Amino acid sequence: MNKTMMTYTKRDVVRRVAESMDEPMIQAEPWVDAVIVALREIMMSADTECRIEIRDFGVFEVKETKAKPKARNPKTNEVIYVPAHRKTHFKPSKLMKKFLRQPLEDVKKK
Repeated sequence: MNKTMMTYTKRDVVRRVAESMDEPMIQAEPWVDAVIVALREIMMSADTECRIEIRDFGVFEVKETKAKPKARNPKTNEVIYVPAHRKTHFKPSKLMKKFLRQPLEDVKKK
C-alpha cells in the first residue's frame, strides 16, 4: 500500500478562493497572502503563547514547551540538554472533527 499524499500549495488555495468569489486568481492572491502573513505575524509576535480561533475551522496555538535536561540523542546515545522553546499546535473545530471521524469506507464511496 504505497499511496502518495496529495499536497496542496498556496496557489491551490488562491485558485479555490478565486473560484468561490468568482474573481480572477490575480485579484484573490493578495487577499490570501494577507491572511497568511497576518496569521504568521500574530504567531511570531506573541510573547510566549497565543491562540488564534477561526470558527468552523479550528484553533492555531503557539505553546511553550518545558526544558528537557536529560534528553537522549537516539543515534549516539549521548545525553543532551534541550532548552525550553515554543511550538505550534492546531486543534480542528467540531465541524472538521466530525468530518474527519467518518469511516474511510463512507468517504471513499462518495
